[in-house]
Amino acid sequence: MSAVPSPERIERGQHLRELAAAAAGPLVSILIAFVGLLVIIFFMGRILPIDPVLAIVGDQADASTYQQVAREMGYDKPIVQQFLIYVRDALSGDFGRARLTGNLVWTDILSVFPATVELATAAILIGAILGIPLGVTAAVNRGKPLDHILRVVMLMGHSAPIFWLGLIGLIVFYATLQWVGGSGQLSLYNMDIVPRVTGFILIDSLIAGEVEIFQDAVNHLILPAGILGYGSTAFIGRMTRSFMLDQLTQEYVTAARVKGLSRRQVIWNHAFRNIRVQLLTVLALAYGGLLEGTVLIESVFSWPGLGQYFTNALLIGDMNAVMASTLVIGSIFLGLNLLTDIFYKILDPRTR
Repeated sequence: MSAVPSPERIERGQHLRELAAAAAGPLVSILIAFVGLLVIIFFMGRILPIDPVLAIVGDQADASTYQQVAREMGYDKPIVQQFLIYVRDALSGDFGRARLTGNLVWTDILSVFPATVELATAAILIGAILGIPLGVTAAVNRGKPLDHILRVVMLMGHSAPIFWLGLIGLIVFYATLQWVGGSGQLSLYNMDIVPRVTGFILIDSLIAGEVEIFQDAVNHLILPAGILGYGSTAFIGRMTRSFMLDQLTQEYVTAARVKGLSRRQVIWNHAFRNIRVQLLTVLALAYGGLLEGTVLIESVFSWPGLGQYFTNALLIGDMNAVMASTLVIGSIFLGLNLLTDIFYKILDPRTR
């Protein structure tokens, strides 16, 4: 005799099916966007005024050498076939070799990417911890002097050139006050001491028990992460203020006040609770923007991450490294958008 499923089990199965159906739409959209990203990157490599063959053989190579290398790279094939070969290689992680290091491009990216993640993660934490309370405070004090001051502070963080802030920060906080570390991820005397386990210097130094190196890494991380975090604080704060202003005008807020709830309860337990899903999207976009926008700050601080690797590759015309770095950054952005859409639908049943 077969057992009859309980109502709770049926409801749970239906809920899982709803979540799966809700995730299918964003997944298809992301796959289409990924194909579009591959197309854009491929043709970007063909449109840019950089000849990858010439970058390899040099200006002094004869025509026969140039043509031989072009054939080896597949440039003699039809453009559609070249694109299909590129997609096949990209999906298998084969991006060729980097001219700058002679290593496989994917190996280089795996080596430098943890430094970028470390920097971007520290920056988004600063942005979220500061930006959300500032945005809520500005919204609650709308039109008051505190609101105007916070809006000016956030506007400056959103509009000030990041490379200018980096240079000023180095001059003031490193060269003059000596409060923080200078360029690089570590001081020169601490380089290559900690064994590479995860690639994240903060984690690897703790695993190795090197507390002094951990402190040195934090000291070097504070300034670039703080500058990036200031920009994120401005963006997150402005968006939080906008979301909160919309919620504070809703009828349920007035009803909560009439019931005698405290101001803190109305703001945080009611109004802020209803913007958490929107803030999730903002944080994901801000984090993706940090991973993409570390190019300038890594160049200023000689930070050994993906941004500096991308810049150096672009300067010497290494299209293998340039295209691979662009694809990695774009894929991360798409992945963050997919996760955001999925969590959005999980946390807000109305979107399903």
